[in-house]
Amino acid sequence: MSQAVLFVCLGNICRSPTAHGVFQNMVDRAGLTQQITIDSAGTGDWHIGHPPDRRMTAAAQARNIDLTPLRARQVSVDDFHDFDLILAMDRSNLSDLLTMKPGHCRATVKLFLDYADSPLQEVPDPYYGGPEGFETVLDLVEDGARGLLGELQRGALE
Repeated sequence: MSQAVLFVCLGNICRSPTAHGVFQNMVDRAGLTQQITIDSAGTGDWHIGHPPDRRMTAAAQARNIDLTPLRARQVSVDDFHDFDLILAMDRSNLSDLLTMKPGHCRATVKLFLDYADSPLQEVPDPYYGGPEGFETVLDLVEDGARGLLGELQRGALE
């Protein structure tokens, strides 16, 4: 059984592309590329077509995660039919997604850090902060991605 996962933040240039890249890397290393489809999007439309934030790209590259092929896009109603899991980076984006969610769709919508060991529930937006914010995002995303992959391996992919 295959799974399709969509990561969502506000502008799709920091948090969700990082989750996309980190999770893709983990899925590839686990040999599950054919079973798990991954994408990312934003609830806002400001950055459509833009690459991830250069600071986020540099921080990810330092951990051997390549975000350069990714381009921002906005969440669409079709995503609720195309993806099994839509994972929001924070409560605000979760609320926006739940408002958009059509009545009959296949997607489960929840917070990404529900899969993490962290006591935090939200991945903070690093956009207006310093370099440490991007490292925090990577740490939280790696934690959540490990938990998500483990959950998918134990359940849907068996």
